[in-house]
Amino acid sequence: MDKKMKQNFLLVAFGIILFAAVMNLKEVLSFLENIVGIFFPLLIGVILAFILSVPMNGIKRILIKAFSRTRFKPSDKVVDFLSLILTICLIILVGVLVGTVAIPQIVESVKSIGYMIKEKWPEWAAILKSYNIDTTPVTDWMENLNLASIVSKFLSGAGVVIDKIAGTAASTISVITTGAISIVVMFYVLVSRKDLERHTKKVLYAYLKKEIADKIVYVAGLIRTVYTKFLSGQFVEALILGTLMFIAFLIFRLPYAGLVGMLTAVCSFIPYIGAFFSCGIVVLLTLIVNPIQAIVCFIVYQVVQFIENQFIYPQVVGSSVGLSPLWTLMAVIIGGKLFGLLGMIFFIPLVAVFYTLLRESVYKRINRKNIKID
Repeated sequence: MDKKMKQNFLLVAFGIILFAAVMNLKEVLSFLENIVGIFFPLLIGVILAFILSVPMNGIKRILIKAFSRTRFKPSDKVVDFLSLILTICLIILVGVLVGTVAIPQIVESVKSIGYMIKEKWPEWAAILKSYNIDTTPVTDWMENLNLASIVSKFLSGAGVVIDKIAGTAASTISVITTGAISIVVMFYVLVSRKDLERHTKKVLYAYLKKEIADKIVYVAGLIRTVYTKFLSGQFVEALILGTLMFIAFLIFRLPYAGLVGMLTAVCSFIPYIGAFFSCGIVVLLTLIVNPIQAIVCFIVYQVVQFIENQFIYPQVVGSSVGLSPLWTLMAVIIGGKLFGLLGMIFFIPLVAVFYTLLRESVYKRINRKNIKID
């Protein structure tokens, strides 16, 4: 069979398979769903390992520098294991601090905002009525609103959840099993990632052409580099900016310092867009308490953000993904539409990878055509 006949045969076979798949689309989707369900714990474990590898690499560099000053020279696997243990301890510590310090303050801030709105609503309702706007439904709802009863119902709802767990034991066991397998996979990948990387390269170069294998390795390295820079950069950005906002609001005696610091830290994971979003919410919350303080709040927020962006962030982090605001906005819109908040965050480095590959392809084609563009 010559090469042309072989290509025609493969094309016809592909057409037949595609037609059969379209005609039995429901069964094909069900089959794919089962396949995804089988490999879902592995996928979650790999994703967790990829995310945790960012702080783990930072801790590993610190340990290597520390051990270089001592006589004890541990092996690379021992350093990886110690880095993993310290990373998990760090995550647990952050979770404890958030649960014991940040969340109670946020709850108190939200409750105070609720009481403030309920207290000032009669004034706002009078203003709205002067413009012939009916506020009776909202007024009735505000009068019947009892924040204490809402909190007690929320807490008592925990007992209801516990009762329902017995009725959904099968699904609960499935979730626990998936989580356990994912954690085991995560540990294995983090501890043996160099061996896995070497074995994967061997398989690629054994079964694919060298040019294709080189391209896959290059793209995988680019994805790892971009995501590592993005996650580490945005984490440092969130920590620095959230802390600075918290301190600035305490110094100027602006309300909701803890809530503002936490909100700013979370929103800063979305470059450019998150800053406008968090600033708008902060000014709106301050406006409810004191309109004059809202102006001060806006000025303080912008000054702190300007100082952090211009003087601190470039020295500590640098450029995380190198995307312009337009590309970042596109990534946020597409990722938000597809996967919500996580999509907004993780689509930014994904678009950065696509932009880098597209730019390389464009310049390669332009140079091949010997075209010069100013």
